[in-house]
Amino acid sequence: MNLRLANERGLANHGWLRSRHTFSFADYFDPDHMGFSKLRVINEDRVQGGAGFGAHPHRNMEIISYVLAGAMAHKDSMGNGAVMRPGDVQRMSAGTGVLHSEFNHSDSEELHFLQIWIEPLQRDIAPSYEQKAFPAQERQGQWRLVVSQEGRDGSVSVNQDMNLHIGLFDAGQQAEVPPLRHAWLHVSRGEARVNGRRLVAGDAASFEPGEPLEVVGIEAAEYSGP
Repeated sequence: MNLRLANERGLANHGWLRSRHTFSFADYFDPDHMGFSKLRVINEDRVQGGAGFGAHPHRNMEIISYVLAGAMAHKDSMGNGAVMRPGDVQRMSAGTGVLHSEFNHSDSEELHFLQIWIEPLQRDIAPSYEQKAFPAQERQGQWRLVVSQEGRDGSVSVNQDMNLHIGLFDAGQQAEVPPLRHAWLHVSRGEARVNGRRLVAGDAASFEPGEPLEVVGIEAAEYSGP
């Protein structure tokens, strides 16, 4: 188990945006943290009310957004427009190229979300978009598959051989971990004990195939994992 602690991540503070970068991104460069397997980016973004990212381009990347608090307004050059709320998962396959914008839907409340980039299995595909809601009861006390290559079990599909699970666990609850390949576990909120090590919100750990992984909640916690 290799740890990536919250306070060691890159930081970008633009006033309207405070972003923590798990891996090298934009002006933050760390040659020891360039990604993990096909996982290239995990940015934890906090956006002030009324602010956001104007229209900007992406190409050949699978972009997954997950809202933790607040609401995010999305628009893109494919004609999609939606508001994401806590528990919503969105996937945008940038493929041959797409423009999109992300704004805080509220003028007063903070938007808190994770943006995850996955390297695509196939390049230069036609851009596409998918968004689904995963109610808290589907994530409480268990791992809920929210992203997979084939869109299994009602998950969002993605152009890569990968799975993303999200779980909500109370103090003392133990997460039954799916079979491991390469795995990255990110503590989104709360505290957890992972293989005996206390991790807090923003901390993460990586695992190689076959490594043991035991997760127990210390206080009400939310995990994104293998």
